[in-house]
Amino acid sequence: MTQDNESVHVYRVLLRRALANEDPANLQLHFEMAVLDRYREAEGYALIRTDTVGRLTKQREWSIDFGIAPDGGAVHASFAALIGLPETEREHWAVHAIVMSSSSKFLQMRLAPSACFDDGEIRPWQ
Repeated sequence: MTQDNESVHVYRVLLRRALANEDPANLQLHFEMAVLDRYREAEGYALIRTDTVGRLTKQREWSIDFGIAPDGGAVHASFAALIGLPETEREHWAVHAIVMSSSSKFLQMRLAPSACFDDGEIRPWQ
C-alpha cells in the first residue's frame, strides 16, 4: 500500500482524536480489495465508487462507506462502520483484513491475559 503525505497526516489526526476522546469509532481498518468480490454482480447488492471513496449497499438492509487506497489495492473503513454491519458480514471482512507485521506472542497474550507464555528472558532494551 502506498501512502501520500496528506493521507498519512489525516490518518494520524484521526488516531490522535480517537486516543484523546477514548473513542475508536473513526479508527480505520484495512482490507484486501478481494473483500468486495462476493458483492460484485450479486443480487440485492449495489457497489458504487468515485476515485477515492466507495459505498456497498445491501438493498433495504445496510450500507457501508469505505475509502479506496491510492494504488487501488485495498479499501479501508472505520471501526464504527464495520460494527454497523451484520455479524456474518463482519466475519467476511475480518477474513480479508490486511495485517501489519505483529508479535504473535503479544497477540496471544491479549487473547488469554492470564495464561503463561515463555517468551525469553526479561532484559533491558538496548
